[in-house]
Amino acid sequence: MHTALQSPPRVWWKPAEAAEMFWVKLAFAWCLILFAMMPLWHFKGGQNPSGIRHRVEPKAFMARTQEFIAAYKIGEDHGIPVVAPPPGSDVYLIGMMWQWQPVLQLQKGASYTLHLSSLDLNHGFNLYPFNVNFQVVPGYDYGLRITPTEAGDFRIVCNEFCGVGHHTMVGRVVVTEGPGGMP
Repeated sequence: MHTALQSPPRVWWKPAEAAEMFWVKLAFAWCLILFAMMPLWHFKGGQNPSGIRHRVEPKAFMARTQEFIAAYKIGEDHGIPVVAPPPGSDVYLIGMMWQWQPVLQLQKGASYTLHLSSLDLNHGFNLYPFNVNFQVVPGYDYGLRITPTEAGDFRIVCNEFCGVGHHTMVGRVVVTEGPGGMP
């Protein structure tokens, strides 16, 4: 019988049994396969879209977003501006405690460059119900080329805990069939 003051018997230098070594080798081989697959998934898989990334001052990004809103504002939704930029334009979306701004109205089949950044904390950008997920970090502008393929009213959910109002941080992207059309 051992007490807390006595060391347990030393067994770590004894060789592993054959069955245990089989599973260690299998797990190591699987790790190597998955490690080798990461570059292939990036270039062939399409789930890790390459984007434009660069540093930006949060105040400068906010100023660009405000200019974007002033240029393309078509209304408001519960105090949040709604913008309808023309196809091919740069679209700015900013995350801040506890909202996404502005509401985007985009056209189905048209291409845009979506610029994401945060003013204050790390936020998670998840476009529900699609599997689009990005980390939005203050001080970085993440630009992504997008082409909406479905019309509808979609939600942007913050999936990175950002404080007590985190559960209210839901934004919108409205994709219409054509210019000024309905989703």
